[in-house]
Amino acid sequence: MLSSAAIMAVTIGVRQSLGLFVSPLNTSTGLGIVTVSFALAVGQFAWGAAQPIFGLLAERIGSFRVIVLGALMLALGLAVTPLMHSGLGLMVFLGVVAAMGAGAGSFSILIGATAQRLPAEKRAFASGFINAGGSFGQFVFAPFAQALISGIGWIGAMWTLAASALLTIPLGLSFRESKSGAAPRAPGIGIREQAGIAFHDRSYLLLHAGFFTCGFHIAFLVTHLPGEVGLCGLPASVSAVSLAIIGLANIVGSIGAGWLSQTQRMKMILVWMYGSRAAAVWLYLMAPKTPLTFYVFAFVLGLTWLATVPPTAGLVGKLFGTRHLATLFGLTLLTHQIGGFFGAWLGGVAIAATGNYNWMWYADIALAAMAAVLNLPIKEAHPRAVAAAA
Repeated sequence: MLSSAAIMAVTIGVRQSLGLFVSPLNTSTGLGIVTVSFALAVGQFAWGAAQPIFGLLAERIGSFRVIVLGALMLALGLAVTPLMHSGLGLMVFLGVVAAMGAGAGSFSILIGATAQRLPAEKRAFASGFINAGGSFGQFVFAPFAQALISGIGWIGAMWTLAASALLTIPLGLSFRESKSGAAPRAPGIGIREQAGIAFHDRSYLLLHAGFFTCGFHIAFLVTHLPGEVGLCGLPASVSAVSLAIIGLANIVGSIGAGWLSQTQRMKMILVWMYGSRAAAVWLYLMAPKTPLTFYVFAFVLGLTWLATVPPTAGLVGKLFGTRHLATLFGLTLLTHQIGGFFGAWLGGVAIAATGNYNWMWYADIALAAMAAVLNLPIKEAHPRAVAAAA
């Protein structure tokens, strides 16, 4: 678990800090906020697409080799990005290469590999612990990246993050398998048959629908919160501190979600999380735009930020087992990142068209409320009933 959490700290910490580079990239390249936002939106989708792809690849060649490949891709994408002065270049290296590299060292690989090494009753807590590692990474990397941008410029900051990505290689050594490559495969149905079963299960489809909203919400905020702070006439440090607070609060939220998932219905945890997001955004819109408002808003959002991952991964494992968890959960993450694509891209469209993000905030409230409702019909036995049956 510790190795998984540490790898997540690097990949998520780096990835969730990229919103701080939107303004410098726009100023340096002159490509416009919509183009930069679109490149990051492509990154949201590519990160999600990488999850099932690398999850399936890990079943064949082993998790460690996938982690190494991801580290090299993430480092390469970030290192080359400052040399790009076209929308296509940004899209390829920042939006595809770097994002897919981060995906190879993220949720589906790490949670899937760890779950296979743990008894069923510990998997939800392990997911929360691993997720907390990513949140800690955001807490560390957001102010670190902002300090680098202020101190040595955005190009030096980007190259420093590229070098940091290589730390995941030694951290992944505990995932080394036998000389033959991948871990031994357990008997059972193949991934195609399992995926067919999953996509005919209404509960699995409802998980996808809720996770779409989660991706929209997170990508919009992580990409455009610095822009929202700027619109309010506040310094860039407020956005960096806010992102750090989100990461710090999500450590509590992730571990708490994993702990609660052992004794409570995971679908109800998701219902309350999505509902609280809708309420938090509505209250933010009503509040005066001061640094304190952003910090309180960040803390409240941080409690549920990526804390949706442990109950979502736990539900997938509960419904279908762990043999193909990396791939099946990776597919839910792909849906998450399709939402993320629209959150990052439409935020740029909104600010270019109207000069503010108001319509994005309204859409965020509506989608979060809808996600809370959609999780209610998911069929899930209470943990006490499962324990009694066992």
